[in-house]
Amino acid sequence: VGDRFMFQSELLFGSGSATLDRIGKTELAKLAKVLKELIVNIPQDIDWILQVEGHTDKVPIKTHEFPSNWELSTARAVSVVRFLITQGIPAKRLSVAGFADLRPIDSKNTPEAYRKNRRIEIRLTSG
Repeated sequence: VGDRFMFQSELLFGSGSATLDRIGKTELAKLAKVLKELIVNIPQDIDWILQVEGHTDKVPIKTHEFPSNWELSTARAVSVVRFLITQGIPAKRLSVAGFADLRPIDSKNTPEAYRKNRRIEIRLTSG
């Protein structure tokens, strides 16, 4: 418990999209395999959850589908959860959170900082 996996959004999604692309699905399938190996080693008496978190940069989005970064970050996390379920990760062990741009890992106003902040984090936590 306490492990974290991080994926840059560009690896999983197109710009402004919450639809997993081919490369994103390939990378998440690899992760699902690792997660399934990890899960079997968690003692039965430990209640655990994989929290999938969506994060955006601070550039506002305003589309019909995503009126704000809240919707985009959450929709991306939901897409990842749905895919992990298809790969055999138990749905009862998954949760979703969208944080928009409110938890940056780099607070600079640079393209590199924005790229770092657009991410999906998957955290193994105690339930």
